[in-house]
Amino acid sequence: MASCCRFTYRCLHLRCTSSLIKSRNQKTVLFSRTFSSEDDHGSTEPRIPRRFLKKLTKLNAGETKYEISFSEKSTPDASVIHEEKHSPEKVSELVRESVTLSDDSPPEFPSDIKSYDNRKRLQSTKAYRPVIDPSLTSIVLFQGQGSQFVGMGKELLPYPGVKDLFDKASSILGYDLLKICLKGPFEELRKTVFCQPAILVTSLAALIKLREIHPEVDHKCVGTAGFSVGELSALVFAEVLTFEDAVELVKVRAEAMQKASEETPSGMMTVFCGHDTKLNFALHAAKEYCRVKLHMENPVCSIANYLYPECKVVAGNMEALNFLEQNHRDFRIRRLKWLPVSGAFHTNLMDPAKAPFQAKLKRLELNKPRVPVYNNVNASRYRNAGSVIDLLPKQMCKPVKWEQTMHVLYARDQGRQFPKTYEIGPGGQLGVLLKKVNLKAGMNLVRMEV
Repeated sequence: MASCCRFTYRCLHLRCTSSLIKSRNQKTVLFSRTFSSEDDHGSTEPRIPRRFLKKLTKLNAGETKYEISFSEKSTPDASVIHEEKHSPEKVSELVRESVTLSDDSPPEFPSDIKSYDNRKRLQSTKAYRPVIDPSLTSIVLFQGQGSQFVGMGKELLPYPGVKDLFDKASSILGYDLLKICLKGPFEELRKTVFCQPAILVTSLAALIKLREIHPEVDHKCVGTAGFSVGELSALVFAEVLTFEDAVELVKVRAEAMQKASEETPSGMMTVFCGHDTKLNFALHAAKEYCRVKLHMENPVCSIANYLYPECKVVAGNMEALNFLEQNHRDFRIRRLKWLPVSGAFHTNLMDPAKAPFQAKLKRLELNKPRVPVYNNVNASRYRNAGSVIDLLPKQMCKPVKWEQTMHVLYARDQGRQFPKTYEIGPGGQLGVLLKKVNLKAGMNLVRMEV
């Protein structure tokens, strides 16, 4: 067995070579150790590290030979030989310890401690996990903005209560929401002021269909989450908000975000990355281009959505996004795709929309969540009404941590079962994202067509 390591002891730089040679009869062991040192301060007498000398003194009887030789500019021939006896097992233990040069000093990192609790590093510890078979539970996910399409809601109209839901929402909003959902046009539907209420009401109408087909969903649900505006749908499902309050809130949210997006030309695009993609550098370069070349003040270009490891959504000023589109290959970005939205949501450009939304939220009566609701800001649960008032307005200006939320909800030890997942709302993007993050969990997904 042979090994080599480097270490520094005060001003003395040593190179340690260890070798263990057993004789043919396996009764005697020759253990030789050679040190070569170079004293930076011109010391005439080399020193052996104290911790290594302590290991030598702990050896028991056995036929063993230790040779410790020093080579320096001042004393090239200095050497010392120690003769001791001990068993082959002790020699093997010494070699293993001396290679790592371990001592009683505290570890550099907490994870080096054997008793370190790795649970502190697991995202799944944030999730509510009842002590029952996970396959008997369910999770409900609600779609967000960008999943809209003309004709959504058509398959929901045969279910009782859906038409009344749209009529009630239209009376609060002041326009025929169902007509915009069914007939568009798409350019009108993609506007934030119409898109967000349409997705909210369509998702809650799909919830009526879900309860009709799977009536057990309410008492089996152990968690819910919504993507962006879908979080309002999740809060209605968890009975934190009433339907009427949610429509009033989404109306204020959509109008405020629409106004903020009209103040500055902005947009969003999906970025597909590889292992060598320099996305952060690309975002920084886009902002510097706008600041230096275009003389823009405080340009914005940042990650707005974390979807899965190879895919992010970037949002910001239109000039910065155009720079990324033209130069994406220089940063090893695989592909770009523009999103059908009218603003840079979940960035600092939405700061003006935060105040009116929060003012409206504070005037509403909020209840404690009936089921755990996981927010987009930090992927943790809303504990009470106060946490909703604190975090929900921040969501408009902070990135959506959807990938992190999926890890919190679905991280399992190998061999464990996964809950059934219901995808609610227009489009099927959330099911695709779930399979990208956790394929086994995505295999147990049910989508409610709208």
